[in-house]
Amino acid sequence: MKLKQLTITFLTFCVAAFSGMKAASAASFSVIADGLYNAGGLSFGPDGNLYVTEAGIGGNGACVPPASGQGDSLCYGTSGAVTKIENGKTKRILTGLPSLALPDGTGASGPRDIQFDAKGKPYVLIGYGANPTFRDHNLGYTDLGKIIAPDFNTNSWTSVADLANYELVNNPDGGDVGSNPLGFIINGNKLVAVDAGANDLLSVNTDGKNLQAIVAFPQDILTNPVFPPSGTPSNEPGQVPSIGEEVRSQFPTQAVPSSVAKGPDGAYYISQFTGFPFPEGGAKIYRVGADGKSTIYADGFTQLTDLQFDTEGNLYALQYANQSAWKSNFDGSVIKIAPDGTRTTLLSGNGLESPSALTIGADGAVYVTNRGDRPGLGQVLRIENIKSIPEPDSAFGVLAIGALGIAWLHKKKNPCEF
Repeated sequence: MKLKQLTITFLTFCVAAFSGMKAASAASFSVIADGLYNAGGLSFGPDGNLYVTEAGIGGNGACVPPASGQGDSLCYGTSGAVTKIENGKTKRILTGLPSLALPDGTGASGPRDIQFDAKGKPYVLIGYGANPTFRDHNLGYTDLGKIIAPDFNTNSWTSVADLANYELVNNPDGGDVGSNPLGFIINGNKLVAVDAGANDLLSVNTDGKNLQAIVAFPQDILTNPVFPPSGTPSNEPGQVPSIGEEVRSQFPTQAVPSSVAKGPDGAYYISQFTGFPFPEGGAKIYRVGADGKSTIYADGFTQLTDLQFDTEGNLYALQYANQSAWKSNFDGSVIKIAPDGTRTTLLSGNGLESPSALTIGADGAVYVTNRGDRPGLGQVLRIENIKSIPEPDSAFGVLAIGALGIAWLHKKKNPCEF
């Protein structure tokens, strides 16, 4: 099986991993929304309310093969939505958005992220999770794999940029053709997005012009990887070594970008969702500077799904789960990285399960979409009472505080939303 396809299949179908970090906090959380269908990115709007995307459950429409080419097809529907959380109540304010999912509604691609520009105009990123060759041919005209600009008042939207088609035409990383946009930010007049299927970071003007890849991300080589035991149940039987099969000590794996945040130094920071066999502690956070080159900013994580800077320059990383997928434990973590590199775990497990995205409110609380892989069971959590202590045995690398710019820490406000 081809590496990138396998990674995308698992990223769409919800994969977990372990960072080796123990909980070191007294944080608690409250549930401020539930009953969501494959909840994704979330962002505060100009009205102060929280908006969250729901990828939906697909539908009974036409189908496309999964990214890996194995398993059930993904079928189309218009069950995607954007939901507003206001005064403790939820209301779907944008409905009928494209959605692609397995027959049981899991593994959904659809609305994945939402952001508001400086004038309060919303943009929504629509995922895809398959080979873009099949999109128009099998499904007809849809907005899967695109960024759209919605009008909540009329329940309508316009297409801004077609990221899936860009991958089809250009394929910047030179690997398997696939597209699964997962997250984006707004930086001035630019929309900057990660495409996990294409394995790249993209930029496009808010008017849809000048769509281009900023950087493609490298393949990893694992040393002495740990594989699931033979006979382990799996969505992808080809991932589990056969009995008697020789296990290589050097194993190439295609990790993919899962989110982007703008740092106080103006660079882009990219979370990594590691590929099969999903090594525990093997995920990195990349920094992409103005020269378009990527360097490792921090490592020692596993299966990261989102990043967010706060006003003090702390970087919050969201870990989808704390053990490998084949261990069937989906407890996740919220980890804070201080500008000096100190790492703390704010919340781990205890109800935090397969989280997909986070944002930071004006109140300083961390808001997380929880159970993002479970249609009808998704939640939004408000993490509060955060009293974390440093973990002296943290094993990871991080750039020095100078890279963030000390002066910025005292002057600037939150530079971005996921």
